Amino acid sequence: MSRRATAARGARTIALAAVSATGALLLAACSPTTTALNYDPSDGTGVSVLGEDDRDLRGINLMVVSAGEGEPGNLLGALANETAQDASFTLEAPGSAPVTLDVPAGGTVYLGTETGETVTLDAVGAAPGDYLDAVLSVGADSAEFPLPVLDGTLPEYADQLPAAQPSPSASPTQ
Repeated sequence: MSRRATAARGARTIALAAVSATGALLLAACSPTTTALNYDPSDGTGVSVLGEDDRDLRGINLMVVSAGEGEPGNLLGALANETAQDASFTLEAPGSAPVTLDVPAGGTVYLGTETGETVTLDAVGAAPGDYLDAVLSVGADSAEFPLPVLDGTLPEYADQLPAAQPSPSASPTQ
């Protein structure tokens, strides 16, 4: 093979590499940055009270941990209020009394953490592994969403089960 043919092959290889690199950079520039997207980082569900685009009042990564259907359940996740006024969130779930939590303006209230609020639903209307058709509302605005129910099977949720209530025992007869 002549020198000229070897030089031409090397030039074609360099040109092909440059075109490929340019194409890859153009595709990367047109792709959305997925790390900048809001998402729920765990097993819970997110819900925006004011619609998909307006995320000023929202529930983040919400879930319930319960031993079984009809049993009490602990609510985990967070409620965020990015408005300039305090907000009162109400969660309604089948089988349980509504729960209301106040969230200060520009604040977030964490649920089920050591430093957050403990919120217990008196009875969960679905079995672990299923969803509750829940409603989160603030004033006249509300949103329906699927609230997942988990149990203590996964180690990260075992400590989140509500404490068992002792059953009343009969007093001994004499």
